[in-house]
Amino acid sequence: MGLKSNLHNLKEKYKGTKMAPAFNALHTFLYLPNETTHNGTHIKAADDLKRTMNTVIMAMIPCLIFGMFNAGYQHHVALGETVNFLSWDSFYIGLIKVLPLLIVSYGVGLGIEFLFAIIKKHEVEEGYLVTGMLVPLIVPIDIPLWMLAVAVAFGVVIGKEVFGGTGMNILNPALTIRAFLFFAYPTWMSGDKVWVHGAVENAKQLAAGANVDAISGETILGSLAQGHDIHYSVSDMFFGFIPGSVGETSTFLILLGGLFLIFTKIGSWRIMLSSVLGALVMGLIFNGVASSGWITESSKFYTLMNTEFWHHLLIGGFAFGTVYMATDPVTASQTNKGKWIYGFLIGFLSIMIRVFNPAYPEGVMLAILLMNVFAPTIDHYVVQGNVKKRMKRLKVKTA
Repeated sequence: MGLKSNLHNLKEKYKGTKMAPAFNALHTFLYLPNETTHNGTHIKAADDLKRTMNTVIMAMIPCLIFGMFNAGYQHHVALGETVNFLSWDSFYIGLIKVLPLLIVSYGVGLGIEFLFAIIKKHEVEEGYLVTGMLVPLIVPIDIPLWMLAVAVAFGVVIGKEVFGGTGMNILNPALTIRAFLFFAYPTWMSGDKVWVHGAVENAKQLAAGANVDAISGETILGSLAQGHDIHYSVSDMFFGFIPGSVGETSTFLILLGGLFLIFTKIGSWRIMLSSVLGALVMGLIFNGVASSGWITESSKFYTLMNTEFWHHLLIGGFAFGTVYMATDPVTASQTNKGKWIYGFLIGFLSIMIRVFNPAYPEGVMLAILLMNVFAPTIDHYVVQGNVKKRMKRLKVKTA
């Protein structure tokens, strides 16, 4: 009670000043708001924006912890060393690499949120709580921290604040940050070696003639884009014992997180299911084209086209993007029919971009951002279609 009392006194002290939003944010983050409704008719529910954000974060925690173990494990595997996946050596490497990414992501992002709240004199919004967790899970583990800080600043300011803050943005902020990194620093986002800790440094030393062990850590998508076959088992791909970004490798844990979001009614099962269907349809089409002989084996598109259509669900960031970013309630479609269309097109376009863009064989980011832009249009035509149907019913009844 002492801490709560002290925070309450600080709120009263700075009430009406520029620093009030900062103290209000800290107080409401730790405790329930003091203000409650008393008069009129209100919808009473236990959830609010803070609880919603915290629920999504809880759904990502298993992916974060697993990703730390996997980051260290892939580092040792790339060096040819034998190590237990659940060993301290594996976790320690992942911890010292991922923790700074989390600190920079939340430090820079929340700092800008607080700054805008103070300047614009409004309450600090909790929307960045999820974005701050998403960013470290979708960027290369060895990305320079200054580069991440610049990207986060760009994503928060340009991707959200210029539109009016949480609830007003048209693009997913986390994907905006990743898109900025992709276009501003393409060698860090599209290279094969950057997804395994130490790969870039060892490759540079090897090129300079130093006597070091070669380390590649090539991702599955990078290997397929270069025409190589997959050398991982389906079990490894499903459970996540493969190179990749911190949060995207374990389809199993992502699936559990998706079920948790559906159970808590935060994630849309329509978007998730339709995205999977869209990806499977596009994968089947490519498999048919590859088996028909229209594309020769010498084509740079052949290997990805010929990949088993359902394997696309297990590799790359498709599963992670579908569960945690395509379902963003702010940037996704709002109507039920619109969610089916929106999700299906995300899955369809993800695999199409993945196959036809071998220089960057990860299409889910671009597909989601593209459909973020078209989500309001989809909802508009869905609503207009419903209006026309009701008008026809009205004419029939009055005739």
